[in-house]
Amino acid sequence: MRSPDTLLDNEPGLAPGRGAPQVEIVVPVRNEERDLAPSIRRLHAYLTGRFPFTARITIADNGSTDGTWAAALALAGSLDRVRAVRLAEPGRGRALRSVWSASDADVLAYMDVDLSTDLNALLPLVAPLLSGHSDVAIGTRLAPGARVSRGPRREVISRCYNLLLHLTLRVGFSDAQCGFKAIRADRARPLLAMAVDNGWFFDTELLVLAERAGLRIHEVPVDWIDDTDSRVDVVTTALADLRGIIRLGGGRQLARFVAVGALSTVAYALLYLALRGPMGAQAANALSLLVTAVANTAVNRSFTFGVRGRRHAVRHQIGGLLTFGAGLLLTSGALAALQAVSPRPGRAAEVTVLAGANLLATILRYVLFRSWVFRGHRPPPHPPHPGRPERTERPAGLATQPGPGRPGLTTSVPPNGSAR
Repeated sequence: MRSPDTLLDNEPGLAPGRGAPQVEIVVPVRNEERDLAPSIRRLHAYLTGRFPFTARITIADNGSTDGTWAAALALAGSLDRVRAVRLAEPGRGRALRSVWSASDADVLAYMDVDLSTDLNALLPLVAPLLSGHSDVAIGTRLAPGARVSRGPRREVISRCYNLLLHLTLRVGFSDAQCGFKAIRADRARPLLAMAVDNGWFFDTELLVLAERAGLRIHEVPVDWIDDTDSRVDVVTTALADLRGIIRLGGGRQLARFVAVGALSTVAYALLYLALRGPMGAQAANALSLLVTAVANTAVNRSFTFGVRGRRHAVRHQIGGLLTFGAGLLLTSGALAALQAVSPRPGRAAEVTVLAGANLLATILRYVLFRSWVFRGHRPPPHPPHPGRPERTERPAGLATQPGPGRPGLTTSVPPNGSAR
């Protein structure tokens, strides 16, 4: 990494024909023949006129079946310091890994081809990396200061996904999905060797690995306008993201909590039915919840959150009882609402309503357990993948993958015989 006093030695804008640029900006594309040329020309104009560091634009076509590759070649042939690479298989993660692994730039960046993020955020994105202050930088639409224009559906999906990451993987960054990120090349190489995903989850995986390695992640609030013509398959992407979260260990703890919660719900229903006759509905509900809450806290303490020994056991049970109080309010309120609608509901109706309310109480309990009761305690260690060494330390100096010329990767070459 260059020292701060040499960062601006080169002429600003796009780098000259030879020599390594300070920043390489990758634009992954698949079937984007309509938007590619206007977006690349706009980015090129910004870098030429307003960007104070040397840069290269790389168009990474991954599996296009329309005229995207022809458009990419035309742009690489007509614009200085624009090159195009082609991968036969689709996948944004695959494209970024291939280009970044072979790059000679100091900082590796990427942005979506729709340029939804205002380009004025590019300089504050890469400057902390070039100065050595930070290791990774991300644009965020969810931090104070961000200005976002998008529909409610995309807003809800984005916020729910990032909330899920916070709950399951305990990440500290605010926005994993914004297509506007950068990383120092020396920090990227070992992470690229560890990352597995080749699709949309690649961003999230790289950020989780970086955070676990202790790298400093810089966040830039961005101005962002939704692309209404987005071709992302939301359902397929969401399922792939869930598989990725589970693979990174986030789903293992959640699965254990759900299993304990399911058993607790069954025990609660049996206790309620046994006590409903002699005690009345509200009293039976309260006592059943109290008994199962104590047992639930004890089992989750050791089985789900990996807390061993008696230290803080009383404090954890007190916290569990307070979460029980929140659950009691939910279930008692649901029961009162049912009785207001139907003064003499049947047992089946009571159990159904209480089971639903208890499910909501379980979700609330999980959030409180993770963020408060057992905060700071990690789940039991996840067994390493067969044939793959377990990595728990900060990565350093792992070898990069081969560069251009490996199977499946085509690079545009200008007339002088050297890649642009």
